[in-house]
Parts: sequence; structure tokens; C-alpha cells
Amino acid sequence: MTNALIVAADLAAIAVLSYGIYFRRHRRRDMLLAYVALNVGVMVVATALSSTAVGAGLGLGLFGVLSIIRLRSSEITQEEVAYYFVALAMGLLAGVDLDPTWLAPVLMATMVAVMFVADHPRVLSQYRQQIVTLDAAYTNEAELIRRLERLLCADVRHVVVMRLDLVRDTTTVDVRYRLLDPDTPRAHLSSFEPQLELDVAEGKGTSR
Repeated sequence: MTNALIVAADLAAIAVLSYGIYFRRHRRRDMLLAYVALNVGVMVVATALSSTAVGAGLGLGLFGVLSIIRLRSSEITQEEVAYYFVALAMGLLAGVDLDPTWLAPVLMATMVAVMFVADHPRVLSQYRQQIVTLDAAYTNEAELIRRLERLLCADVRHVVVMRLDLVRDTTTVDVRYRLLDPDTPRAHLSSFEPQLELDVAEGKGTSR
């Protein structure tokens, strides 16, 4: 397989990954340019380095520095980080000489297929993670979990208290949970306040 066909395979792979998979699922337009530019840039520089006396390690080190700068420049999710490094890896595969030559396109197709399956909306679709700030200071973990489960209409699986402010009466937590009803995850909120007031009256929690 000629270098032109490997380049074409890489461009097709990054197009499927960024436009066909990532954008359809995450709808963040600005990341499309980042993924395509990173992939093509890595491919071009890796190709140039492979044909010169400059060591490939230097090139990889430069890309590592660029990746750190890019990842620190704006807030992106862990899913987007995964797409970011798959785009980088495919660019490297297209720019280096592999033997046999068909190995690079096969590895690219494998990475695209893995991302398609691993990031599919139906895979663990009911599981969520988010940072929640509550308008009460909870020192009892059982009370905290009960409040979160009522608020999120979910089965809370793991809670990490990030900040407990007794002065401002707030609690900030990193909560991982499974939705009990994914179609109407917040339908219970209309009945939440009366239940909370009952808890306060019984001395089970505090609220403003």
C-alpha cells in the first residue's frame, strides 16, 4: 500500500471519528477543528521526521508538550480527551513506516470502531457523574445520600465531599449515580420541597 493510500485512510478515519461519531453524540463544533488539525499536523510532522535523521522520540516529545498545552487551555470532558488522543494516535500511525503497510489502516479502523462502541449512548446510559452544590451543610453521609437521591431521582453509587462550608451552609459533592427513570429524571422535584420540610421538622436535616 502506497503512502498516498495510507494518508487517504487516515483522512477517512479522522472524518468518521470527528464528524460521524463525536459531533453526532457531543455536538461541540469547536472540537472538530482541534481533532482534524491535530491529526493532520501529527501525520505531516511524523512523516517528515521519519524521512530525516531527527529521532522520532524528539517529535513525540514535542507533540506531548503541545498536547499538555492544548488540554490545559480550555475545559474539556474526559470523553473529549479520549477522542483527542485517538486523533493523535491515528496521525502518528499514518506518518510512520509500519511493516506490513496494511497494518496502519487496520489499526486506525480498530481505534474508530472501539470509540464507536465505547462511547455509544446505549453503553451504561443510565449512569451519570456531576458536581452538585447543596444549600445545606451535611456532616452525615447517610442524610447527604438521601438528599441527593431525592434531588436526582437516582440510585447514588459513590459520593465524594469536595467542600463542606459550615459558615455559608453549603455542601459541594462529586456524585456518581444511576438514574431510576431516564425518561423523566427530574419529575419528582415538584414533591421534593414538602419532603425536605418534613425532614427539617423531624430534625433529619437542615435547609434555608
